[in-house]
Amino acid sequence: MSQDASRIAVVHESYSFACMRCGHGWEQSYAIEHHTDAGGREFVRYVAEGRVVPSPLSRPACANCDGHLVRIMRPGRVSSARDASRARRPGPHWQLSHLLHPFQRRAG
Repeated sequence: MSQDASRIAVVHESYSFACMRCGHGWEQSYAIEHHTDAGGREFVRYVAEGRVVPSPLSRPACANCDGHLVRIMRPGRVSSARDASRARRPGPHWQLSHLLHPFQRRAG
């Protein structure tokens, strides 16, 4: 069966995923190819990194723990969470009273 390449419509979509079982997060981009078979029925193929893969919306699996309780979100959610977790946390906040505390005498 030959496919007329000019009749294939391709849409690019990206998703963020988070496993609710182990906490692993990842992002994936897909080329979604819209085809028409010999009988005139339309079907789609999801292609990620050059390989045909199952629809990410059907039953995604975590690559870390193989769990299927996976949350699907708009793109950029996982990378923005990683960036926020890598942000430098502020150090301790010192006030002058903290520094003078050892020198204070108790009246008694």
